[in-house]
Amino acid sequence: MATTTARKSRGSQWYEASRTGGSHGYVAALGLDTFDTGGLLRRIAVGLPFAAWTAFLRNSGLPAAGVAALVQLSRRTLARRKGERRLRPDESDRLVRAARLYAQAVALFDGDESQARRWLTTPQPALAGAVPLDVAVTDLGAREVEALIGRLEHGIPS
Repeated sequence: MATTTARKSRGSQWYEASRTGGSHGYVAALGLDTFDTGGLLRRIAVGLPFAAWTAFLRNSGLPAAGVAALVQLSRRTLARRKGERRLRPDESDRLVRAARLYAQAVALFDGDESQARRWLTTPQPALAGAVPLDVAVTDLGAREVEALIGRLEHGIPS
């Protein structure tokens, strides 16, 4: 699905880092540099810095309200976490899940972030007409969206 736009998008710093950061390279979209499982688990256990939230919004270009719903954070909670300068472990885990899903969608479209955002925020027939970001609010839903991405990457009709 490579396009001229995709080639231009590939220049984004987080996307390049995600491609070279191993199995957890997608955390580059959060502004993190911990790509190993143990290090990432430790960071999640103490809670990611609030800056990871800000970095993800900046790097993904997804609407803040949509990401807040995906990560299950209300405006009031976000304001509190900003003051505390840290997310809680469960919130951190959901933010990491959002980053992983976003990175998989970007990879599906060969680095075209605009196409990935459009796909994630548009009803998809293979999800019974649901919007991928809405489905991904739960772990089971996120797994369904990831499975769909995998099928699309391999050309399996959904």
